[in-house]
Amino acid sequence: MSSRFRFGTRELPLDTPQVMGILNVTPDSFSDGGQLYQGGRVALDDVLRRASAMVEAGATLLDVGGESTRPGADPVSEQQELDRVVPVVEALSAEFDVVVSVDTSTASVIQHSAAVGAGLINDVRALQRHGALEAAAATGLPVCLMHMQGQPRNMQDAPEYRDVVTQVAEFLEQRMQACTNVGIDATQLILDPGFGFGKTLEHNLLLLQRLDQLQCLGAPLLVGISRKSMIGAVLDKEVDERLYGSLAAAALALVKGAWILRVHDVAATQDVAKVCQAVMRADV
Repeated sequence: MSSRFRFGTRELPLDTPQVMGILNVTPDSFSDGGQLYQGGRVALDDVLRRASAMVEAGATLLDVGGESTRPGADPVSEQQELDRVVPVVEALSAEFDVVVSVDTSTASVIQHSAAVGAGLINDVRALQRHGALEAAAATGLPVCLMHMQGQPRNMQDAPEYRDVVTQVAEFLEQRMQACTNVGIDATQLILDPGFGFGKTLEHNLLLLQRLDQLQCLGAPLLVGISRKSMIGAVLDKEVDERLYGSLAAAALALVKGAWILRVHDVAATQDVAKVCQAVMRADV
């Protein structure tokens, strides 16, 4: 495997933890919905200010999402998502020397985002929506495939597994094969186990405990745990009180093999990543 991973025109080293900043341009995302979407439209100046702060704090990727995937969320229309996402991807790509990731499952959003500078397709549905697989292949961009049981509107309605880690691995392996079947090279794939997506607290804890087992699939791992309900359930704290729990989970994820951490709190997570890397690289 190469020591660097290519995202369109940019590259990142695989031997260094990467922090991805979350930019939700939606009115209803679970943690920050509405902060960057006001009066029925995306507040682009606010997006650029938030992005600038994240890049200054050390984010090497920015993830733009225009459809909330919180538990119970309903899908948005294709045109709504295009209107929210594409102008933001274009502005970020022009303004910052970072990888701009598009958090979408929609073929047209994949195509238009790639055309204006996106460097990564990050799909919670693992390219299962109609036309997404072919659209992703046509862009030539890398793809992050995530595991989700069900859909956002029903995924937390009593999810069940015989063995959560085994079944997540099996699903991701199947989606990797689907990608290679349409010409997406396996070296262009990143995997996300999907914490909080169709999983109980116990499922999430087991998945984090055994995250290293997913390394056998041969692709870099992206983990998104920041401020999620699993942290809230362990600590009995609301969304805005979950920073320290999120940082603890981030550290564990890095030790267990995560490469990219998708987070709301970039500066604090970057400190965690630097300390974890120093410890893991120490010459004993």
